[in-house]
Amino acid sequence: MTEPAPEQPQSPPLTDSTAHLLARITDQLGSQLSLVSRNGTRRPMHRTRHPDRPAADGGTSAPALVAVAHGSRDPQALRTVLALLDRVRDLRPGLDVRLGHIELNAPLLPDTLDGLRGAEAVLVPLLLGRGHHVKRDLPAATAAAPGVRTRIAAPLGPHPLLVEALYGRLVEAGWDAADRGGRHAAVVLAAAGSRDPDSAQDTRRTARLLAERLGVPVVPAYASATAPTVPAALRALAARGRHRTFVASYFTAPGRFASACADAVPHRAAAPLGAHPAMARLVLHRYDQARSAGAPADAVSLLASA
Repeated sequence: MTEPAPEQPQSPPLTDSTAHLLARITDQLGSQLSLVSRNGTRRPMHRTRHPDRPAADGGTSAPALVAVAHGSRDPQALRTVLALLDRVRDLRPGLDVRLGHIELNAPLLPDTLDGLRGAEAVLVPLLLGRGHHVKRDLPAATAAAPGVRTRIAAPLGPHPLLVEALYGRLVEAGWDAADRGGRHAAVVLAAAGSRDPDSAQDTRRTARLLAERLGVPVVPAYASATAPTVPAALRALAARGRHRTFVASYFTAPGRFASACADAVPHRAAAPLGAHPAMARLVLHRYDQARSAGAPADAVSLLASA
């Protein structure tokens, strides 16, 4: 004769609030279970990979950033550009940042693109306006590298971040906030120069932005191709009583033109823009701008400066 099974205690009836709470818990568990992949590995809900950081398999969902420098025989130029790109990497860890030169220095841009076959890249010109290199050389280089899906970002200038970098370099050279509005102070914005009217327009726009920041006249001048030269601009300002005149170096890196412009007023000449923090932020801004432009990945699109 078997003993009767002991009675199971009866659970109290669920109230409406208890049933509602259990339903919410069940829904949450269902959502969590839906995150379990087919191979049984659960993906943590709180960890989402940044689009520019490498995936677990070593890949990345972001195109490479190819910074395109002009190139120079001055050994300081390459060191300066490399320092700038180190700042870019610090701001965007995991982003594939590479360098290509138009001429004079290795790696040359075609070699850099050759190492990106089958990948996607955004070319960011480390150039300050819309000249021949941006309009002709970069599209030609990408057309000769059909194995890379490319976009071409706008040149760095004109942009308020460039003005921030120019202002910082002028302060390093001795510019004083007390000079603002002064009748004797002025700045010459020394640029490389180009026969392209768009390039000259971009330089003039930067000069206007810098003048607004400084509160004194800013006159664009050029090392080649067009007028006025830096010495001529300095003489014209002196004739107007502007004897406390600084030269702002509108160059990404040191080189022959930058040195020649600085020699015109060596005691009040700012250094090239170089690895100023605002420059690194601007490089990434142009990169992001090109990515969000909506152009197909295999198209070469030249964005307007903004």
